[in-house]
Amino acid sequence: MQQLIKRAETVLEALPYLIKFNNKIIVIKYGGAAMQSEELKHKVIQDVILLKMMGMEPVLVHGGGPEINKYLRKQKIEPKFIGGYRVTDKETMKVVQKVLGEKINQQIVSLIKKAGGKAKGFFGKKGRVIKAFKYWKKDENGEKIDLGFTGQVGGIRFRYLKKWMKLGYIPVLTSIGVGKRGGVYNINADKAAAAIAAYLKAEKLIMMTDVKGVLNTSGELISHVNTYKAGKMIKGGSISGGMIPKVKSCLYALRKGVKTAHIIDGRVPHAILLELFTDHGIGTMVKK
Repeated sequence: MQQLIKRAETVLEALPYLIKFNNKIIVIKYGGAAMQSEELKHKVIQDVILLKMMGMEPVLVHGGGPEINKYLRKQKIEPKFIGGYRVTDKETMKVVQKVLGEKINQQIVSLIKKAGGKAKGFFGKKGRVIKAFKYWKKDENGEKIDLGFTGQVGGIRFRYLKKWMKLGYIPVLTSIGVGKRGGVYNINADKAAAAIAAYLKAEKLIMMTDVKGVLNTSGELISHVNTYKAGKMIKGGSISGGMIPKVKSCLYALRKGVKTAHIIDGRVPHAILLELFTDHGIGTMVKK
């Protein structure tokens, strides 16, 4: 009996959060180990369907870098990066579309359907949800570097997305955008998720990673950080490497009206639920 009471109390811990987030949009950037492991994949899908069933509006945005690299190497093409951005030539762009759109996106949609949810996939010209333009990276001298079909978000068809959400669907988006003349662009998935959260005026942006969250210089998890401190940590070098684009994307989303951003460890089963519905959470919450 005591065990059952304890279980009921655990469920009740979620109640204030369920009330607070009812009808609110939660944008989840899905990537890393949670996309590689079959077991974790199913747990993420369960979490997302549960959010929808409990009255929230989850939106999934995914990348698929490791999968793209694997596919490129199969075709004897060596992946190329400059300053963390993929150099996307014509052949690479074909692979990006095939892997992200035709393979990963459709697989996620089908997993949601199999688990009892309703999902709608959007990628590139399918729905044309993400408007994009060419991204020019600058070197130390301010000279432009051509990254091919690497793009930047120019806008989001957020009303169109909301229409599908009202019909009970979970939108699943790939970070491929479409330019004015119909050309397709490969966009950094963190940046795409932040832009989608901003345009949808989301309550939360959740970034799934392969680390605990933002760590201090001793390697311990920082559970809360404000935008000022996060900016200082980037400048001071204590936030570095792959964490920089994630934190910068969070800061952008917060500037544009998203209430809170979270960086969580996707290797932890049910990480989304643990972050949203427990008093302590498991990752780093970034607030204004």
